[in-house]
Amino acid sequence: MLQASAPGKCILFGEHAVVYGQPAVAVAIEQRITVEISPSEDWRIDGMRFDPNRHPHVEALKQRLWDGGPPLSVKILGNIPPASGLGSSAALSVAAAAALRCARGRQIENDDWTEGWTASRINEVYTGIGKHRKGTSLLAGKGSVDEDECAILAHAVEAFAQGGRASPIDSSTCAHGGCIILSNKIETRYNWLYSRELNGVKWDVHSVDLPAQLDDYYLVIGNTGIKAPTAKQVEKVAKLLQENPGRMVEIEAIGKIARRGIEALMLGDMEKVGHAMSENHLLLKNLGVSCPELEQLISAAVPNSLGVKLTGAGGGGCMVALTKDPKSTSEAIELAGGRTLITRLSSSGLELDKEGNGPIWSPF
Repeated sequence: MLQASAPGKCILFGEHAVVYGQPAVAVAIEQRITVEISPSEDWRIDGMRFDPNRHPHVEALKQRLWDGGPPLSVKILGNIPPASGLGSSAALSVAAAAALRCARGRQIENDDWTEGWTASRINEVYTGIGKHRKGTSLLAGKGSVDEDECAILAHAVEAFAQGGRASPIDSSTCAHGGCIILSNKIETRYNWLYSRELNGVKWDVHSVDLPAQLDDYYLVIGNTGIKAPTAKQVEKVAKLLQENPGRMVEIEAIGKIARRGIEALMLGDMEKVGHAMSENHLLLKNLGVSCPELEQLISAAVPNSLGVKLTGAGGGGCMVALTKDPKSTSEAIELAGGRTLITRLSSSGLELDKEGNGPIWSPF
């Protein structure tokens, strides 16, 4: 059996606008998804016969990493509520990509990969799959797993499931952990990781180290309990902008707020971070991606918080409050009908928890 896990994510700034190349900021949360895989007589997920329509992310990973491989039993565990804007599908994709990569190994020659990923080709992740080349060897275990590759795969899978409009914010945050910044250019102040491009939109992905004093601050996430698939909300905004091109100024305004929020976050000025979060929410509300249930939880959290907003695609799902008093904020949200999670501002990324005794299958 092999096991890998990845965190969920919470977007502090930039939902929806990031799809159009504007900057966004997300942090990994303490809640995680774990994927276990083991050999099986037929394909199963959580004991049930595998249905590609119910599990499009797993199906897309099968096509990219396990084409022609033997059937597997997949178990999905975790405490990230699905379809709630917390990156459950990206965490699943990152963890599953790591487990499958470990299960098949990687072909190498003179310490160089001869089979792997190409960062510039998001929908054609792999090149060189085929017969095992003379003079090559098979790299197995943790050494065969790469965070960047898992992030690339997860972005491709998210795009597959969302009709081609996915940004890499979820996949990169769930793979690398910590705090991830997306921008439409390379930002020299941050640690640039790589570029992503999809359907004519380009993002530069960065990581940043948050100030130590942020340990005194918490995020309280309130779940409405309403499932709101990302694809539908992204399509809703796309249709709005298509019918009203002038409203692109609101998308651009979200980008400007995100930049101010990033600067405040880097300086540890959490009052300004909270103010930017609240501003961001007003624009998202104007775009029509909030809902009465979210507004009820947001209103309840305001008195005990520095900033409050919806997080994720909206239409249901979750809101997030920045606070130094998580207990009071959580109680207020729950009294208003929400279910809460409490997390610090960043968490660790992808982890391979169990690597088994060697590859389950190799196509080489």
